[in-house]
Amino acid sequence: MKALVLSGGTGSRLRPFSHSMPKQLIPIANKPVLEHVLGNIRDIGVSDIGIIVGDRASSIQEAIGDGSRLDARITYLRQETPGGLGHCVALARDFLGDDDFVMYLGDNFLADGIAPVARTFVERRPAAHVIVHRVPDPRQFGIAELDDEGNVLRLVEKPRQPTSDLALVGVYFFTPAIHEAVASIRPSARGELEITDAIQWLHDAGARVTATEYDGYWKDVGHTEDVLACNRYQLNGLRRTIDGWADPSSELVGQVELGVGARVIRSRVEGPVVIGPGTLVEDSHVGPNTAIGADCVIRSTRLADSVVMDRAAILDIPGLRGSLIGRSATIRPRGTEHRLVVGDDVRIELAA
Repeated sequence: MKALVLSGGTGSRLRPFSHSMPKQLIPIANKPVLEHVLGNIRDIGVSDIGIIVGDRASSIQEAIGDGSRLDARITYLRQETPGGLGHCVALARDFLGDDDFVMYLGDNFLADGIAPVARTFVERRPAAHVIVHRVPDPRQFGIAELDDEGNVLRLVEKPRQPTSDLALVGVYFFTPAIHEAVASIRPSARGELEITDAIQWLHDAGARVTATEYDGYWKDVGHTEDVLACNRYQLNGLRRTIDGWADPSSELVGQVELGVGARVIRSRVEGPVVIGPGTLVEDSHVGPNTAIGADCVIRSTRLADSVVMDRAAILDIPGLRGSLIGRSATIRPRGTEHRLVVGDDVRIELAA
């Protein structure tokens, strides 16, 4: 089996971060979403992985490399313009050959992995097998209608009047039969080759299409709130690991991961918290559910329930919570009045 990972989207819902970095590299517990995805794929024994990339190809390649660090072989496949998930399958036709494969959207966070679903696909080997999850508003997703035995009856992309609350979560298992289906469909009203149309084509042609309802933790990491929620969930499984240094006047409480070269001085850190290599936390209070990246400076600050990316500096801030701080950002006070330098698509929330 091979894998096809899609990492070419623009990430408009995660602006302003996606202006400067692929959304698939947003960190969850100090590890990019894409790396969590690749870890789930390696856990099912798949090592031959193609990654669809777009305009941010160089950033993805720099972060992931050739895959050797993950004991995988990575092939990068360039998609010049977005054309839908079906187009990604067509683009990867030579790479996929006649192998079965798992297709995985690179911004989907499935914290509990996909191993049971992979076993089901291998044992039963339907033409296509999809993962579904119940959602409160199915209009935002492709949805599946199933019979009592888990066979797919119908797929609909973002229905106006949903007849099911089972959303496709962005992980699909296929046999080579999908290639004929993709070649047989036409672009949708939005000009894209929809994978839902291709799977429906298989069903209508008499092929077996099945589904597994995922009961683990899943989120499409599309908004800031999703990133913070995934970060909280992932940190709950953190183990206490102290590879850095804390002075005698500091307290490290509970599950704290302190990276190599990180220093905690005259501060209190209440887990679960991960602090990346080379970061300095000084005269500060870091509360639970916080992930601080590498080479950051946190000084005279109270911080909780937040994600702070590499090389950021937060200085003299009395209270910061529920925040997502970008790479190399600097936050500091200025007198008694606020001064803001704000770019496109930024959201600022100030205390009254």
